[in-house]
Formats: sequence, structure tokens, C-alpha cells
Amino acid sequence: MAIQPKVSEGEKIHIVNKRSRVKLFVRKNMPLFALTLPALLYFLLFHYAPMFGVIMAFKDFRYNLGIMGSPWVGFKNFEFFFTSNDAWRILRNTVSYSFLFIIVGNVIALTVALLLNEIKNKFMLKVHQTAMLLPNFLSWVLVGFLTYIFLSPTHGVVNQLLGEFGANSVNWYSEPGHWPYILTITNLWKTVGLQILIYYAALLAVDPQLYEAARIDGASKLKQAWYISIPAVLPVLTILAILAIGDTFRGDFGLFYQIPRDVGLLYPTTDIIDTYIFRGLRTGDLSITAAVGLFQSVVGLVLILIVNWIIRKIKPENALF
Repeated sequence: MAIQPKVSEGEKIHIVNKRSRVKLFVRKNMPLFALTLPALLYFLLFHYAPMFGVIMAFKDFRYNLGIMGSPWVGFKNFEFFFTSNDAWRILRNTVSYSFLFIIVGNVIALTVALLLNEIKNKFMLKVHQTAMLLPNFLSWVLVGFLTYIFLSPTHGVVNQLLGEFGANSVNWYSEPGHWPYILTITNLWKTVGLQILIYYAALLAVDPQLYEAARIDGASKLKQAWYISIPAVLPVLTILAILAIGDTFRGDFGLFYQIPRDVGLLYPTTDIIDTYIFRGLRTGDLSITAAVGLFQSVVGLVLILIVNWIIRKIKPENALF
């Protein structure tokens, strides 16, 4: 018969108090837990449950044999992708667009947020906020149709304007050289509004007395922005940058599929990893697409860890974790 260790009265009181604090914490934060439940279910069902399928990246998947019955091929699927003619093109496009969107998007979002912070009329402020945020709620399908209205080779608004000025019309959907600019402008128009409001919300937390003191000392608006506003936004900018760099190898499928309309002539400047995976799924190359998707996810995780580690070494309070 095992001898149960004796528990002192002090330890019993400590255990009871600890359980009471846990129950109080759970009861107090129950509304927050309820709000996070849909997000947790989403990630469990659509991100963690399907992770079993990553073994397809190391198999020659055959429909009649299933995932478990298909033969193992090791890293041959990865080798096939990296030795193909498409690998360099889609990797270059994905990484280039990601860094372009990070730099241009953050610069414009921060600049506009600083300008919004100078608007004192509440009505006009709400008008600007609504106008900038509204495109974020439009689907890429709708934005694709709107883009086609402007760029249609025959009846597009842009070509009609070019004709009015005596210039030749441009067949936008057959010339890939124009699309880095088109995709950048379209992405900014649709997504930058949310970033602007995030930075503006961070600026609202700045103590107004800091600006008043700066004005008394003769600081201009530019100096106030450089020494007060930007440092206040820096922690938020750092977190968004870490998350964005983690998605460097992941593009917005809706943007790169719906806007160029999946035109093969535009692949040199519009094809990215996500559109390549989608075409592979349509043609039944599940093993290759699984390998590319696994590579994409692993690289994203590594990038987040590296960038967060660097920021933690430089300025720990701005790190994500």
C-alpha cells in the first residue's frame, strides 16, 4: 500500500486559492473566449486537420491506391519542381511582389495615416475612413470585373482615354510588362485602407500633450511626425512587417488569378506559387502541388522565426513573441 505524502495546511490553502484564481480568470474572460472560438475552429478545421495530407508531398499519389497506399518517392516531387522551367519564374514573382507590396504598402499607409491624424473635422474624417476601407470588403472577383472595365482591349476606359489624346490603344492582356504596375496599384487600392486605419488607431493612443509640447518648442509638423508619431506606430508596424515577411512566399491568390484573368501570355509577370498550385490541382498533379505547398509553408515559418529573432535581439519590446 502506497503511502500518500502529507500536504500541509498552507499548501492546501495555496492550491485552493490557485484554483479559485483560475476559475475567476475563466469566468471573467468567458466573453473573450467565446469570441475567439470561431477563429479557433476555423484554424483547427481548415489548417490543422488537413495537415495529414502533407505526406502526399513525399508520395507518388494515385487515386486508386489512396494516400496511404500510394508509393513513397522521398524528395523526388521537390526535385521535379525545382528543376522545372517554372520554378524560377514563380519564385521570383512571388518574392518580388511580396517585398514590393510590403514596402510600398507600409510607406503609403503610414503617410496617409499621418495625414488623417491632422484632420480635425470629425465628419470629413469619417468620410475619408469609410472611402478608404470600403474596397477592402469587395471580393477579388468583383475587383477583377472592375479592372477589366478599365483595361478591356476594345471598350476599356483607359484605351478610350488614350484614343482621345491621340495615343494608340494597348492590349493590356497580352503584354506582361505592364502588369507589375497594374497589380501593385490594384492591390494598394483594395488593401491599403485597412493598414491605414490600423496605423491611425495607433496614432490615437499618442498623448496630445506631446504634440503640444513639441509645438511650444517650435517643432514643425515633419519633426512632430518623425520624433513622436512614427515612434508611436513603430511597434505596430514591426508586428505587421513580421507577419508580412512570413507570407513572402505566399501571394494573394485572388489578386493574381482574378485580375489577370489567368491569361497564359501574362504568366511571366503574374504567375506565383499559389496560382501554380491551383493549376496543378486542376490537372491532377496532387503530389507536386503538395510538395510546393509544404515548401511554401515551411519557408514562411522559418522567415517569421528569423525576423522575430532579429527584432528581439535589436528591440525586444517590438518582437511578436
